[in-house]
Amino acid sequence: MTETTQTPANGQPRPDRAASARIVIPEKHPMVTLLGASDSLLRVIEQGFPEADIHVRGNEVTATGSTAEVALVKQLFNEMMLVLRTGQPLTEDAVERSITMLRSAASDPDHPAPSEVFTANILSNRGRTIRPKTLNQQKYVDAIDKHTIVFGLGPAGTGKTYLAMAKAVQALQAKEVNRIILTRPAVEAGERLGFLPGTLYEKIDPYLRPLYDALHDMMDPDSIPRLMAAGTIEVAPLAYMRGRTLNDAFIILDEAQNTSPEQMKMFLTRLGFNSRVVVTGDTSQIDLPGGTRSGLKVVQEILVDVPDIHFSVLTSTDVVRHKLVGRIVDAYERWDAQQEAGASGADKPRKPVQRKGARTPRQSHRTES
Repeated sequence: MTETTQTPANGQPRPDRAASARIVIPEKHPMVTLLGASDSLLRVIEQGFPEADIHVRGNEVTATGSTAEVALVKQLFNEMMLVLRTGQPLTEDAVERSITMLRSAASDPDHPAPSEVFTANILSNRGRTIRPKTLNQQKYVDAIDKHTIVFGLGPAGTGKTYLAMAKAVQALQAKEVNRIILTRPAVEAGERLGFLPGTLYEKIDPYLRPLYDALHDMMDPDSIPRLMAAGTIEVAPLAYMRGRTLNDAFIILDEAQNTSPEQMKMFLTRLGFNSRVVVTGDTSQIDLPGGTRSGLKVVQEILVDVPDIHFSVLTSTDVVRHKLVGRIVDAYERWDAQQEAGASGADKPRKPVQRKGARTPRQSHRTES
């Protein structure tokens, strides 16, 4: 296929159309796996590289544009083929995240490649594989391997607790630890705990249910009651940690934004020999009574320079739930910033904010051979 270089009226070549590349896709990769059904993945690629012209004919992809953009397009297709070789399907979300990673890696060569992130399996169970889906998630998982205490900070849906649980199960199966301890503060999120029916255990159980649900995703459900009865897996409110020393354990404190500074100190000093701790929380969703400082906020000021303690920060770009979740998080952050700055008219209706980078999808440039 012949491409024509566009030139302005003065006859000089446009600098943003100075390079082109032809990518030949091996026959072992059917084009539908690379471009998606009805070219859905190709449209994502075109939206990710609006300044490049991307055309497909048969098993050849041609990209024309600036030298930097063309290089990224070529690298993206190479990364996509590396992922396909592992037997993993490509999704629109994975392609979008790959483009983001490649743009970040262009300014920082230490960034891992998308294929390294998407193939870094943590755990497999009943045909389901748990792995990082974003660069920050990969850094978070790596930090858990390298440090004794890791704080996972970020909004809802970024995989803070889920990935920590997967690392805990992985460590238990590899016999790196003898038990897993999962804990949460039983703080009333807008509801009165005392009015719930049942015994104390039955009242607390709903607060721990998300941890049980994650366990069922990662382990044989029939084995969980047996492991809990033997003490190999323990799910308990934070108050039950007081006075204990936790050796040979992988300990996860979830919803840590709802701890007081005293509770956070109590929990961290439970650390025993050959144990690892992961603390997760979202400081934008604090349910503590008015005037009570969050222990998760305070600890960042106290332990920021202590060796072997790492703070991993995830953002709205790391949300792996519905795309709207990330946009909701961003909208609340903007609103909070306006409130703190005392912006006038914050409660008045505003026009919808155009999402950065959003544009009208264009028709895919694909020619059937």
